[in-house]
This record gives sequence, C-alpha cells and structure tokens, in this order.
Amino acid sequence: MKRMIEKGLLLLLAFVVLSGAAGAADKKKQPWRYEIEVVDVGAQGTYLIKVWSYAKKANDAIAQAPRNAVHGVIFSGFAGKPGVSGKKPLATSPNLEEAKKEFFDAFFADGGKYMKFVNLTNNGSVSARDRLKVGKEYKVGVVVSVDVSGLRKDLEDAGIITKLGAGFAP
Repeated sequence: MKRMIEKGLLLLLAFVVLSGAAGAADKKKQPWRYEIEVVDVGAQGTYLIKVWSYAKKANDAIAQAPRNAVHGVIFSGFAGKPGVSGKKPLATSPNLEEAKKEFFDAFFADGGKYMKFVNLTNNGSVSARDRLKVGKEYKVGVVVSVDVSGLRKDLEDAGIITKLGAGFAP
C-alpha cells in the first residue's frame, strides 16, 4: 500500500512539473502573424493601413492590431494598390529586431511606447466582412493610422535606425 502511495505521489509530481513546463512554453512570445494592406493616402507623415491580425478570439485580434501595425511599418512595409504607393519598412537591417531585442521587447510591451504612434479609425469597430473565421481562429482586419514621421524620429533619436540623409555631406 505504501508503495502505491509513493508511485501515486511520483506520478502527481511528474504531472505538476510537466504542466508547469507546458504553461511556461505558452507564455513565450508567439511569432508575429499579421498582414498589412494599404487603405488610402493618409495625412502628411501618416500611413492609413488595414492590418489583419490572427487570434483564437476576435477581440484579441482587434486588440493586437495596433501593435501589429507598428511592427509592420518598422519591419515589413506593405505593397501598394492603384493610386496609392506601397512603402518599404523603416528598418533596413533584416536582423534589427533581434539585434535590438531589449529595446523592442519594451517598445512592444503591453501599454508600450508603440501606442503613441497608432490610432484606430472608427474607434476600432470592425465590419462583418473584416471578421473572418479561419480554422480554429479569427482573422480580423482593423483600419489604423500610423504616425510614421513620429515613429521614425523616435527610432532615430534612440539610435535604432539611421537618420534619413545620414551619410550625405551638407
């Protein structure tokens, strides 16, 4: 009987340890998953874009949209459409995010500085055609305005990206 109890306790302990390891893996930052399309010409120094975010819950995808939009402007850029040109990413180095990991982890943290450069249009309301069920998750399109001029200046001042015109003699 004592032997059975010991085996039961060992099994319980193993379960608790393995459950904790699985929970820690869930808390790791998921890779960025979004798509960006240009909507229209924005005001001077801004981009008006639709960011499509993926999440298990539609509201989570909507909440993730501003972060994804700023991330996309910095690292991905986006294609144009007739009458509206596409834009290259602000980052010119493909490994910038990893090289400046500490900066970007803080920048994109919940309530991070990225929020200063993005505004939801229509108060974040999403039309039914922009809320799609894809497999077991949602793909939600949110139109946002990104203050690219302010974002670029902030990243330049922090030494993350090179200033426009750097390397040109006056």
